[in-house]
Amino acid sequence: MTYNEYMKLLECHDRQGWDDYVLENEGHPLQLWGWGDVKAAHGWKAHRLFLNDDESNSVGAVQVLIRRLPWPFRSLAYVPRGPITNSENREELLTQLAKYTKTKHHAVVVTIEPDNEEYTVPKGWIQSVNHILVSKTIILNLTKSEDELLKDMSQKTRRYIRKSTNDNIQIKMVQNREELAKCLAVYHQTSKRAKFDLHDDQYYYDVFDKLGDHSAIFASYIDDQPICFLWLAISANTAYELYGAMNEIGQQSSANYTLKWYALRKCKEWGLDRYDFGGLIGGGINTYKTGWSDKETNLVGTFDYPLSAFYGLWVRGLPMAKKVIRKIKSMV
Repeated sequence: MTYNEYMKLLECHDRQGWDDYVLENEGHPLQLWGWGDVKAAHGWKAHRLFLNDDESNSVGAVQVLIRRLPWPFRSLAYVPRGPITNSENREELLTQLAKYTKTKHHAVVVTIEPDNEEYTVPKGWIQSVNHILVSKTIILNLTKSEDELLKDMSQKTRRYIRKSTNDNIQIKMVQNREELAKCLAVYHQTSKRAKFDLHDDQYYYDVFDKLGDHSAIFASYIDDQPICFLWLAISANTAYELYGAMNEIGQQSSANYTLKWYALRKCKEWGLDRYDFGGLIGGGINTYKTGWSDKETNLVGTFDYPLSAFYGLWVRGLPMAKKVIRKIKSMV
């Protein structure tokens, strides 16, 4: 690896300065300071790094998460939906990131999952067979008019939006922990019905608290009780779906259709450009999501820079490595 001696990768300890840079440079919500704090409360360490030029101007940024691994792997360095930089400075940032994670954290690998549909990486970086976030998704262009967004939907989705509109259902944003607790009760019901695992409740309270204004939870209510909710992480131009659920009443009324349409229009009102459905993972949820647009988005996926002689063991999937990877995926 070669480096530009006039460019420096420096740790940032200023939350406001960091978030300002992420927001001003169209960074993803998972690169915001608050998301790093969420992960730091649950087994990771978050490090925020600016790439500065010879005049001390920041020309790139990357929030890298470090997770301790069993011997002999030592640690994993992971960048969700980043780094943030232009194509001109990308090679330098990635080169210095690899050096930083090797020397400071003795990582077996540094893994990045950029928020891009096209991405060129420098020599030494390889496309990974493993992934943490799903690269296939739907990203709606919120600069389109409401009529254009409706036109892109399937006939079934438009019909269910109309069908689920109900004067008895009130949609509002979740404002406090007490309201969140009611939504989490719905989440537990959905988890039990659909047979998927959840974090412990404290994790979701941490997302709510630590993302702060960059967390947006919309919920549909009947008689002041939520029947479904949709949870987004938001930056200056991107809304990213984190979680969603509905109970049996919500399911019977198809309330999730009206709720998502409300959330989409609210994000447009806030001036966001992109709405990311958070990945297509198969099954019935794909049928629901693809009803909102027939155009799938394929992000570039996952790139690794091997940093240890044990990388081959890691990527080939020793039983221990497979167990660790599954655990990491479940913590996103």
